[in-house]
Amino acid sequence: MRIRQYAAFWRLLWAVAGVCAMAVASITSSQACAADLADIQRRGVIRVAVPLDYPPFGTIAPDLTPIGYDIDTAHYLANRLGLSLELVPVTSANRVAYLVSGRVDLVISSLGRTAERARTIDFSVPYAPFFYGVFSARDEGMWASADALAGKTIGATRGSLEELQLSTMAPATTVIKRYEDNVTTLAAFTSGQVDYIATGTPIAASLVQQGGARVPHPVLLLKNSPCAVGLRKDAPVLRERVNAAIEAGLNDGTFEAMSHRWFGVGLPADMQPSHTLIAP
Repeated sequence: MRIRQYAAFWRLLWAVAGVCAMAVASITSSQACAADLADIQRRGVIRVAVPLDYPPFGTIAPDLTPIGYDIDTAHYLANRLGLSLELVPVTSANRVAYLVSGRVDLVISSLGRTAERARTIDFSVPYAPFFYGVFSARDEGMWASADALAGKTIGATRGSLEELQLSTMAPATTVIKRYEDNVTTLAAFTSGQVDYIATGTPIAASLVQQGGARVPHPVLLLKNSPCAVGLRKDAPVLRERVNAAIEAGLNDGTFEAMSHRWFGVGLPADMQPSHTLIAP
């Protein structure tokens, strides 16, 4: 499937979503002690949780090098902070736990902001567009509502935002088959174990790009959820610096170029800096 079709698929999904992500609530200058960032600077290395099973956000190249939008974002932020980078592979189910337990300093893993997660961790301003949907192996057109899920079996990755959202929206007769990672979920769809899958639009678009007998077709929008960097709540200075770096990258075209590279289309017009932060 050529990149032109890939880009057209993204534009279609943005149109279905209506509008893309708006930046989260404004960040005020922190008066807390800078120990959160200072400790990392003394170490000289920032540990970043990233996906390696979720293209185009994170995957492994033929030469075994991690590549993807989230990988590029991790390198960009480490460079802006003047730190060496340690990539830590995670899954949807364990990425927040890695952050809370202190095994990583940041989560850059197609992470969406939710009220539940916000009680445990902090978030940066958005750095990438993302929304979740249900996709069919057949071209059925868009469903009118979640009522159409009744009686159907949907594959989803356990602990992912789409799985949590699907659980709240699905009628009682919907069967949700939960898999432990994204690779297994996608394999269930492409092999015909399930005819429907709940996933993020980049994953669906990557399957369209690859081609094959079972190409996903969007049938239901679940949630518009732009990606943000996850941080511990005891790291307000680090959060400020990460926010400033993201704003700078949006202004200077860094993330626009990354979007073209990995999604085949530029960032949506809505994804603009919403406030000015101190320069990193």
